[in-house]
Amino acid sequence: MAATTYERLKLHITPEKFYVEACDDGADDVLIIDRVSTEVTLSVKKDIPPSAVTRPIFGILGTIHLVAGNYLIVITKKKKIGEFFNHVIWKATDFDVLSYKKTMLHLTDIQLQDNKTFLAMMNHVLSMDGFYFSMTYDLTHTLQRLSNTSPEFQEMSLLERADQRFVWNGHLLRELSAQPEVHRFALPVLHGFITMHSCSINGKYFDWILISRRSCFRAGVRYYVRGIDSEGHAANFVETEQIVHYNGSKASFVQTRGSIPLYWSQRPNLKYKPLPLINKVANHMDGFQRHFDSQIIIYGKQVIINLVNQKGSEKPLEQAFATMVSSLGNGMIRYIAFDFHKECKNMRWDRLSILLDQVAEMQDELSYFLVDPAGAVLSNQEGVFRSNCMDCLDRTNVIQSLLARRSLQAQLQRLGVLHVGQKLEEQDEFEKIYKNAWADNANACAKQYAGTGALKTDFTRTGKRTQLGLIMDGWNSLIRYYKNNFSDGFRQDSIDLFLGNYSVDELESHSPLSVPRDLKFLALPIIMVVAFSMCIICLLMAGDTWTETLAYVLFWGVASIGTFFIILYNGKDFVDAPRLVQKEKID
Repeated sequence: MAATTYERLKLHITPEKFYVEACDDGADDVLIIDRVSTEVTLSVKKDIPPSAVTRPIFGILGTIHLVAGNYLIVITKKKKIGEFFNHVIWKATDFDVLSYKKTMLHLTDIQLQDNKTFLAMMNHVLSMDGFYFSMTYDLTHTLQRLSNTSPEFQEMSLLERADQRFVWNGHLLRELSAQPEVHRFALPVLHGFITMHSCSINGKYFDWILISRRSCFRAGVRYYVRGIDSEGHAANFVETEQIVHYNGSKASFVQTRGSIPLYWSQRPNLKYKPLPLINKVANHMDGFQRHFDSQIIIYGKQVIINLVNQKGSEKPLEQAFATMVSSLGNGMIRYIAFDFHKECKNMRWDRLSILLDQVAEMQDELSYFLVDPAGAVLSNQEGVFRSNCMDCLDRTNVIQSLLARRSLQAQLQRLGVLHVGQKLEEQDEFEKIYKNAWADNANACAKQYAGTGALKTDFTRTGKRTQLGLIMDGWNSLIRYYKNNFSDGFRQDSIDLFLGNYSVDELESHSPLSVPRDLKFLALPIIMVVAFSMCIICLLMAGDTWTETLAYVLFWGVASIGTFFIILYNGKDFVDAPRLVQKEKID
C-alpha cells in the first residue's frame, strides 16, 4: 500500500448514507458510511446514487460519538503552506461537523442541551489555529527518524506509520484505522506550527523550514495540565525541528520542550501566579524514569535546560528536578539550571550568551542530522536539548531559537552557503525571516496552551528587549489571567473530548454537564464590575463637598477591595474548572 492518502475528494450525502468519493486520477474507490448502522464499507463510484447532494471536501478528520449519535468531521477549507521536498503541506482552516441522525426528536431537553454543549466543545478545538496535513508526506516524523526506516515501513499507510504522539485526530480515526482497506481515506493531522521559506545567502538559494509538533498525550491548557502522568507523558510536550534543504542535501536540528517531569500541579485560584504544589506522596521516580527512558529511546542523549527561577515559588521545582536527575544517575542525561529572570534582569538579555557558551561543547557533541543528495547519511544527531520553564513557552522559546541559530550556522557553513568567518547574524534579510518565524512559532505554541500569544517575542523578532515589548507582555499577561481563571475549564473539557480522554455515553444516568456552576462563580464578574463602576460614578458625580465624595469613594473602594480579597482567600471556588475528566488534585 502506498504511503499516501487520496488528494481530491467529494462528499455525497443522502438521508441514509455518506459517500466519500476518491477523485484522484484512476481512482474508483468510494468510502460509504451508513448513517443508521454506522457501518463503514469500501465500494465503487457506480454505487453513488444520482440523488445525492454533492460537495467537495479536503479530507476526513474522523468521527465522534455525542449524545445525539455519531458525527462525521470533514475538512472544508485548506491553505497551502508550501512544498516540502516536492510534497505539498496544507493547513486546515475550516471544518464541518455532520450528524448521522436526520432529526433530534429522540432526545430529551436535557440531552439536547448537553449535545449542544459537546458540539460547542468540538467546534472550539476545531477553531484553534494550527492543524496541518499532507496527503503524500509523513509530517509526524523527523528527517532522521524517516531515514532509519525499513522498506516495509515506507509501504505502510500514512496512518499506520505515523508517530501517534503527534496525530491529533487519532481518536477520531479509530473506526477507519481498524479497516486497512480504507486507510487511503484516513488523513493524520498534526497540531502545532509549520512555516517554510525560500532564502538566499551569498546568491545561494535554500529552503528553511520550522516545524513544531505538539503531543496529544497529556495535552491541555496551562494551569490544568502540569508535570507528567503515570505513563511518563509530559504536559505541553512539543518537538521542534529546523530543516535546511540545499542542492539536494538535507540537514535538521531537533529540540524538545515539556513540563518539569514530576507529579505537580498549579491549579488556578484567581491569584496572578498560583502556588505550584509538588505531590508529597507520589512515586516521582517511577514516572520520571518512564519519561526519560522513552526520550532516550527516541532521541538519544538528553541535555536538560531548566530555566525556572531559583528562588521564590519556583525554587522547589528546580531543586526537585535536579535531585531526581542526580538520583537517577543516568549518564545519558545532563542537567543545567539557568535562572533566566535573574540573569536577564534589567533587560540584560545579552547575558543569554552565558548559557550558550556553557552548552556550546555539548551542542557540538550532539551534532545535527545531515544527508547528502544521494541519500547517504553524513551526520546523525546524537541527542536533544530538552528545555523547560514553568509553562515551556516564553523563556523556552527564546533559548530554543538561539540554540537553533547556532546549529544552523554550522550547517550552512558545512553546506557551503556561508563563507568561512561569516556570521548568520550579519545576514540581515535572512535574520529578519529567521527571527519572525521563531516569534510566530512562539505565538502559536503559546496560544494553544496558554490562550494568548507568547511573551518576550520582541527579543525573538528584533534581538533586543523593548519598552513596547514590555507593554505587550503586560497586556498578554492580563488576557492570560482572565482566560486561565474564567474560560480554561471549558477549553480543557473541549480538548479532552476531542482527544478521547472523555467518551460520551448517552445512557449515562448523571451527565457531568448537569453539575450546576457555583453561584459564586457566576456572581464574581458582576460583583467586581458593580463595585468598580460605583467607584467611577462617585468620582464623576461629586457630592456637595470633597469630604462627601471621598467618603463615597472610600466606601465602594473598600467594598470592592474587600470582596476581591475574600474571593482570593478561597479563589478556587470561583474559577472555571473542567467537568469531564477529573484532573489531579495535589494539596
